[in-house]
Amino acid sequence: MTGQEREYTSTGVPPWKSPFAISVALHLLIAGVALAGWSWSSPVHEPPPSSISARLITQQKPEPSPVVDPVDQPDQEQERKELEKQKQAEAQKRQNEEKARKAEEQKKREEAKRKAEEQERKREQAKAEELKEKKAREAEEAARQKAEAEARERERRKAEAEAEKQRQQEAKRKAEEEKRRQEEQRKREETERKKQEERARKEAERRLQEQQLEAQAEQARKARADEAQRRERAAAAKARESQMLSESQKYQGLIRERLSQAWYPPSSATEDMTARLQITLLPTGELASVKLVASSGNTAFDNSALSAVRSLNRYPVPSERDTFETYFRQFTIEFNPRRLR
Repeated sequence: MTGQEREYTSTGVPPWKSPFAISVALHLLIAGVALAGWSWSSPVHEPPPSSISARLITQQKPEPSPVVDPVDQPDQEQERKELEKQKQAEAQKRQNEEKARKAEEQKKREEAKRKAEEQERKREQAKAEELKEKKAREAEEAARQKAEAEARERERRKAEAEAEKQRQQEAKRKAEEEKRRQEEQRKREETERKKQEERARKEAERRLQEQQLEAQAEQARKARADEAQRRERAAAAKARESQMLSESQKYQGLIRERLSQAWYPPSSATEDMTARLQITLLPTGELASVKLVASSGNTAFDNSALSAVRSLNRYPVPSERDTFETYFRQFTIEFNPRRLR
C-alpha cells in the first residue's frame, strides 16, 4: 500500500532477515574483528549488536527479493567472543612470560651488581687496610727520624751555645778595648773640636760684623736708589696724569660740542630738566652702548638725549690707550638746556 509503513516485505520475510539487514550485520562483524586485531593487548569488550528493524516505505510495488538462507547470527557472535577470549588469554600469557623473563634478567643484573659491589667493597677495604698499615709504618719511621733529628738538633744547639759563649766573651773583651780606644780618641777629637770651634766662632764673628756693615751700607744705597726711583716715578706719573687730564679735557670738549650739535631738545624742555647718560665707547670711537642712569622726569627729553648720543657715528677719542681706558671707555654726561656736561 502506497505511503504506509509495513512490518514485512511483500515476500513475507521479517525485516531483520532482509538482505539489507544481513549486509549491515556482516559489516559490523568485520569492523569488530578489525578493531579487536588492532587492540590485541587490551581488547575492548563491545556490547553485542542489537537487532535491526527497518521499515521500508515505497511508492512502487517492490520486486520479489531473492531467497536467502537465514544466518545464524547469535552463533557467530558467540564464536567471535570465544576467539577474542582466546586471543586475550594468549596475549596475557605472553605478557606474563615477558614480565617473568624481565624480572629474571633484572634479578640476575642485581645479583651481578651486588657481587661486583661486594668485590669492590672488599678491594676498597683491603686498600684501606694496606694504606693504614703503610701510614702506621710511615708514622713510626717519621717518629724515629724526628727523634734522631731532635737529638742531633740538641747536640748542635749545645755546640752552638758553647761557641756563642766563647764568641761573646771574646767580643766583650774586644768591645772593652775598643771602648777605651774610642774614649781616648773622643777626648782628643773633643779637644781639637773645641779649638776649631773657638777659631770658627771668632772668624764667624768677624765675618758677621763685616756682613752687617756691608748690609747696612747696601741698605743705605738701596734706600737712596729706591727713593730716587720713587721720586722719578712720582714725577713721571704726575706729568703723565697732567698730560692725560689735559688731553681728556680736550676730547671731552670735542664730544660735548658734537653732542650739542646733534641734540634737539623737545619744546616741552625746561632749564631745570637734566638727564644723565652713561656712554660706553670702543677704542675706535664707535658707540658700544648708552644707558639712562638718571631721568629728567620727561620722557621726550630723555629720548632726545638718547637719540643725540646714538646719532654720532664716531666719537673723538685719544689714540693713547691709557687715556682712553681711564677717561673714555665708560663715562657719564648730563644733558641740560643751559649746559651740556
